[in-house]
Amino acid sequence: MTFRESNPAPHARVPGHVGRVASAAVPLVLAFVLAFVTALLTGAPAPTLAAESRAIAMHGAPALAADFTHLPYANPDAPKGGRLVLSPREGTFDSLNPLIVRGLAVQQLRGYAYERGYVYESLLVRNNDEPFTLYGLLARSVETDDARSYVTFHIDPRARFSDGREVTADDVVFSLELLRDHGRPLHHQYYSKVAKTEVLDPLTVRFDFGGVADRELPMILGLMPILPRHATDVSRFEETTLAPPIGSGPYRVTAVKPGTSVTFTRNPDYWGRDLPVNRGLWNFDEIRLDYYRDANGQFEAFKRGLYDFRTEPEPLRWHDGYDFPAAKRGEVIREAIKIGTPQPSEFLVFNTRRPKFADVKVRQALLMLFDFEWINHNYYFGLYSRAGGYFAGSELSAYGRPADDRERELLKPYSSHIPPDILDGRYRLPATDGSGRDRTILRNALALLSEAGYALDGTVLKQRSTGTPLRIEILVTTREHERIALAYQRDLKRAGIDAAVRVVDAVQFEQRRVAFDFDMVPVRWDQSLSPGNEQWFYWGSQAADVPGTRNYMGARDPAIDATIAALLAARERPAFVSAVRALDRALTSGFYAIPLFNLGEQWIARWNRIERPSTTALTGYLPETWWEKPGAESK
Repeated sequence: MTFRESNPAPHARVPGHVGRVASAAVPLVLAFVLAFVTALLTGAPAPTLAAESRAIAMHGAPALAADFTHLPYANPDAPKGGRLVLSPREGTFDSLNPLIVRGLAVQQLRGYAYERGYVYESLLVRNNDEPFTLYGLLARSVETDDARSYVTFHIDPRARFSDGREVTADDVVFSLELLRDHGRPLHHQYYSKVAKTEVLDPLTVRFDFGGVADRELPMILGLMPILPRHATDVSRFEETTLAPPIGSGPYRVTAVKPGTSVTFTRNPDYWGRDLPVNRGLWNFDEIRLDYYRDANGQFEAFKRGLYDFRTEPEPLRWHDGYDFPAAKRGEVIREAIKIGTPQPSEFLVFNTRRPKFADVKVRQALLMLFDFEWINHNYYFGLYSRAGGYFAGSELSAYGRPADDRERELLKPYSSHIPPDILDGRYRLPATDGSGRDRTILRNALALLSEAGYALDGTVLKQRSTGTPLRIEILVTTREHERIALAYQRDLKRAGIDAAVRVVDAVQFEQRRVAFDFDMVPVRWDQSLSPGNEQWFYWGSQAADVPGTRNYMGARDPAIDATIAALLAARERPAFVSAVRALDRALTSGFYAIPLFNLGEQWIARWNRIERPSTTALTGYLPETWWEKPGAESK
């Protein structure tokens, strides 16, 4: 089991709470006894009675003791005060609702990847030093059975929204139903799995899964953002808005300059400031997000000290762009942070909904024509590496590893989908001689294209049956991706393929990407050490035709679906790792995308008025753990 028992002090519950929980538990106990007797008579495994716990892990046991005082990567003595100015990305925003597809929202309200939300909170919160373990936030405790066929959350009676109203079980049920029916496709996919909801008392809510065991679903529900019923207009929820929302988090939106900036001010009455999961976090009195229309303007603003911190995505700039005076004087600190999660990986994705990419041999040939060696040497000073999978740099990666017995058994029904060299770990990405004119790679690619029905007609590659030239449009928005696309355009031209590079602004790019309106597009997938239900959203067949999902390639492969189901069903870490590696092999075998590069570290730069803990989380940098140096002047 993955629970750590903890019994809250009786005085910590609201009046009558204990009695209602006890009465609600009576039928559960009777059911358990009946199941136990049945097990004795039939020889079936005896069930285990659920225990109330402050933490829950996907696999294994939680790492932190029940009485932990702070997260291991937080400084509990960090000073409070000051201002942090960030620039999340180039582009703009037109919405303060990150929970819907429509609009370009400020994601920091909810949080994304491993960063916590400023305004909205969830019942449980992730410890970023573990693969996937959650600890109590709005919920002081959680309980579920061994099969994880249901989950019950006990809400902390101290929990309050920023307007002072208490957080209740009714708000939790309201949030699930609202997001399921009107939120993002991912919300509908997850929350529709709940067969029954019960409000056991004002601070206790139970979700039943209709007899279907889903080991991750209790954790997904634990991470669900909780909205206030009393302050949410359901009729207008799917509309973009710039009205400051009400949440239970540490900050409130206090100023909005449309498309330009958003200011968050720390709530002095924040209910959760003394929780162990919050100690040492949320140290700034004010956080402002400034938006810039293009990447160059954004970097120039950083050089002038207009914002405090940036992640550097461009190797060229990282290599020789930080020679401005403030950096030379040590006022700007650069750090390369090693991470313990799968390496963030960039891909150039084929839209297989387009007939031109329907044949896997075409996609494989186009992958071969991408000259990574030339690009890495000439553009990136050799700083990048490249792996042929989706979980690079971790134990979850199948690249270069032979399949174990569990993987082979799982993939056996789909053997025609998995090339032998991918199954036994011999497959490697094609490597050129770096000259930009490797004829061996070109001949191999043209041979595959010939098998797919294409032939050179002079200098133009055409489909033999129709005489139609192979034409491709590559959609990009950043200067860096444009450079890569133009280099690839040159490679494709050598094979007689007409490739156009279309540069659009960030808004149009995102709109076209989520609507699957492209031939090829750059995409970055960030994976954790515990991939789960989100994999359906990334490449499951059911997500292929749902705009707003991240199945950009339009994958519809029973092997992918089967391996996702297997990783979700895994109860122990070894079986889970095998299932993820099998998924990696199925994805690699489909040649859905061209791996561009992997980076095993985070490149960050910050002005020296901002300090961070000496301990870094497994997932890398976390601005919510930082603070302003005492005596420094806020920007």
